[in-house]
Amino acid sequence: MNIKLPLKVCVIGAGQVGSTFAYALMIRGLASEIVLVDINRSLAEGQAEDISHGLAYTRPARITAGDYADCRDADILVVTAGAAQKPGETRLDLMKKNVDIFRDMIPKITEQNKNAILIVISNPVDILTYAAVKFSELPSHRIIGSGTTLDSARFRYLLSRHCQVDPRNVHAYIVGEHGDSEVALWSLAQIAGMKVDQYCEQCRKKCESIPKDEIFEQVRTAAYHLIEKKGATYHAIGLATVAMIEAIVRNQNSILTVSSLITGYHGIDNVCLSVPTVLNSKGVDSRIVLPFSEDELKGLKHSARVLSEAIEQVGLAA
Repeated sequence: MNIKLPLKVCVIGAGQVGSTFAYALMIRGLASEIVLVDINRSLAEGQAEDISHGLAYTRPARITAGDYADCRDADILVVTAGAAQKPGETRLDLMKKNVDIFRDMIPKITEQNKNAILIVISNPVDILTYAAVKFSELPSHRIIGSGTTLDSARFRYLLSRHCQVDPRNVHAYIVGEHGDSEVALWSLAQIAGMKVDQYCEQCRKKCESIPKDEIFEQVRTAAYHLIEKKGATYHAIGLATVAMIEAIVRNQNSILTVSSLITGYHGIDNVCLSVPTVLNSKGVDSRIVLPFSEDELKGLKHSARVLSEAIEQVGLAA
């Protein structure tokens, strides 16, 4: 299926992430129709009405609340629904709970539409992207998790802030799990076409060398700090998801660190994790096989093992 404008997007989950994404999508003007679906119909209706009130200042669009039947003719399905972690609840408890939600929800979505591209935002995103592959009847290249798109954006922002350059002139990736085992690719990070260490050597600011451990720790723990401060993260992931959709609908062949089903990537198989991936109207077109450093490749394989063990723990391996 080749996605073309005008675009219909169904957002399953009208909470903070889903509604913020829908709002960002409206502002970008990519979709002619946005449908919010939520188990709490009143919430979906309220979000759709609130967002619609801004249409006088954007391109025309139709924004409504709906149900699974409205997914039937959608071009892209974005899943943000899932349980939030409760006090005293382990990560494994949360994974099992959300896998069970996906076990029930994904077939209900895909029985309505087997031609769309499915984007998973819900956490833990790598496990739930794998669950979507298992529970849907869609080909794996049309099932995409947001993965480390947000982590990579945080990485670029923190590097840009330290080096005092535009984040758009920083090219740097976080790969692997969207979580504690993720890996920063320092060996391939670039500013103005140069590796970051080379850029620092000729930079006139004469600042201290880049605090790599400190920056990576800020990237890796950003969500924890934001959740502690404001309860959730939703603005930046909304924009990251819009970037994914724009790459698809405009057939841009954009390279983004999305999560998808990996086969034969540096010996990694049968797990969903993030590596630089070419996105276009087909969904996942290809993956860039990078020349990792020895430590980076070791870290990526460790991340794959962490995810494989989690897949087994929640009963998805069979």
